[in-house]
Amino acid sequence: MTWWLATLATCLLRLLGRTVRLDVSNLRALPDPLHGWLPPTTPIIYTFWHNQILAATLFFQRRGIVVMTSLSRDGDLIAEVIRRFGFGTARGSATRGSVGALKAMVTAIRRGADAAFTIDGPKGPCYRAKEGAAMLASLSGAPIQPVCIVTERHWILNTWDRFRIPKPFTVGRVFYGRLIWVRRGATGDEIAAATAQLQAELDTLLRNWETRQRQSPGVKAPGPSPAC
Repeated sequence: MTWWLATLATCLLRLLGRTVRLDVSNLRALPDPLHGWLPPTTPIIYTFWHNQILAATLFFQRRGIVVMTSLSRDGDLIAEVIRRFGFGTARGSATRGSVGALKAMVTAIRRGADAAFTIDGPKGPCYRAKEGAAMLASLSGAPIQPVCIVTERHWILNTWDRFRIPKPFTVGRVFYGRLIWVRRGATGDEIAAATAQLQAELDTLLRNWETRQRQSPGVKAPGPSPAC
């Protein structure tokens, strides 16, 4: 059943992806649209909100980025779909298998792969950053790159994260926050401070985008995001 559902989901997402235009014009000043000012061989930990998964899948596809997916049945489906889009997977979550998944991601980073976190997943609270990315940064030495990947038009599901499905022929936009470095062997307080910084960066990116949307003529203003 998982294989068939994954096949259907993959086909639908690929069809959708052919109609969505990802505008990365604001990243053109960077030497590399993914790695920014860092050398392209520098592993990076990308972080974004859980409800931006579909847009992020389209942007980061076919780059071998390693993503943590839960050990649940839903996680099985997600893992199968993202593999077909060229991602690696490390199975685990904050409540189950997290240590093994973090070790797998550290190993992948040390081999030169990038990693990615839906930083408020797998079950929320919505728009609340967890410490997984900061812990991985401390263990691996890779910096954290806050990312906001939004679409101008989308459907919002009645889920804990208000999951966003891009509408066909919409425009998606990618925004980067400031890189966050965490020293190796960081203390609990340092991990917490890095997570707070990540929270602030992601909040700012999303708030700036929603302010821009409200100021655009003819665009209906989105509801306040923090009230998921």
